[in-house]
Amino acid sequence: MNWRAIKAIVRKDLKVVVRNKGVFLPLILVPTIILVAMPALVALAPSTADLPISPLTGLDAFLENMPPGLQAELADLDEAQRWVVLALVYFLAPMYLIIPLMVASVIAADSFAGEKERKTLEALLYTPTTDGELFLGKVLSAWLPAMEVALGGFVLYGLVANLAAWPVMGRVFFPNGMWLVLVGWVAPAVAGLGLSTMVLISVRARGFQEAYQLGGAVVLPILLLVVGQATGVMHFNIGMTLLLGLFLWGVDAALLWLGGRTFRRSDLAARL
Repeated sequence: MNWRAIKAIVRKDLKVVVRNKGVFLPLILVPTIILVAMPALVALAPSTADLPISPLTGLDAFLENMPPGLQAELADLDEAQRWVVLALVYFLAPMYLIIPLMVASVIAADSFAGEKERKTLEALLYTPTTDGELFLGKVLSAWLPAMEVALGGFVLYGLVANLAAWPVMGRVFFPNGMWLVLVGWVAPAVAGLGLSTMVLISVRARGFQEAYQLGGAVVLPILLLVVGQATGVMHFNIGMTLLLGLFLWGVDAALLWLGGRTFRRSDLAARL
């Protein structure tokens, strides 16, 4: 395995991403909204408790429909604290997974489809690397930055959540054990899901926009998790998070195996 060649592919792809505003700006704006703006607004919600329309209105009735385990975790908190923990620790947990998924998907969509648009794919195909090395380089060029953004975003989210909610909580309450599993086990698998799907699609797509549109459905499982958590169908605890990660890693392995078997530079050259 020629790791020098693989590193060169990764560096080249990342340079292209940084220079392409259409690709790079969403990688900055979306994490900022989810990891900074949303937790700050959620933490400020208890200050609106005296208003006619407030997120705290009917909170106790809403909690009655939540799983018993979640109700037990919130039982010793007052109303404002329940809202903060419920929203920042649990409801926004599946939203966090959108970050590694989106970053990996956007970069992977640009990996081959973008090369076609820029007319640089033919030169890449004739580089002195094997098909496996080229495929691995493209995979890592999407997965590594996705994990960097996910880990950095987790730290940023924790700082914003604890600082913004300090007047209500009076202590550091984030992260809990479930979030550590989510970041260390599930987020890498979600990034793998996004990139493995998008690499398969982008190889066949004619351009970046087509690849990204075709691969947009990959976000649907995350949206189902958001709905399931908000409606009380599921409870993001450590056990459930471990099982979710195990399932996603299995899907990743299958998709990457398929991608590795079907990836042939001769087929790519024929589509130019």
